[in-house]
Amino acid sequence: MDQSTHDVRRTNWLNIIEQCQQRPENMTVKQWLADNGIKEKSYYYWLRKFRKEAYEQMQMPPATSSPEITFAEISVPLSRQEEPIHSFQEQPPAAIIKNGALSIAISNDISEALLDRIFQVIRHA
Repeated sequence: MDQSTHDVRRTNWLNIIEQCQQRPENMTVKQWLADNGIKEKSYYYWLRKFRKEAYEQMQMPPATSSPEITFAEISVPLSRQEEPIHSFQEQPPAAIIKNGALSIAISNDISEALLDRIFQVIRHA
């Protein structure tokens, strides 16, 4: 096949693919191809060919060497001894669960689901 024949076919298939891309939204590619008498294998062959050409023409940025990693020293001020945080609103908690440095205050209006979840977390701590 000479170059001019290939160019004519290429132009024809490019036109077919563009028309298919502009088909109605509720129509599938398969249905559009059948309605227009186009073989599905041929359509996807040319579509793949055009996509490959487009990919090869894309300008990919050249891979650069990885930047040099540097470290910076950050001074952290010494913290004062940690004080427990109490944020009881109006009434004291109904129960306090302590496990090591962890304290959980529970009120009477806690949901059963939340209480179960807390126990699950404590069990796995």
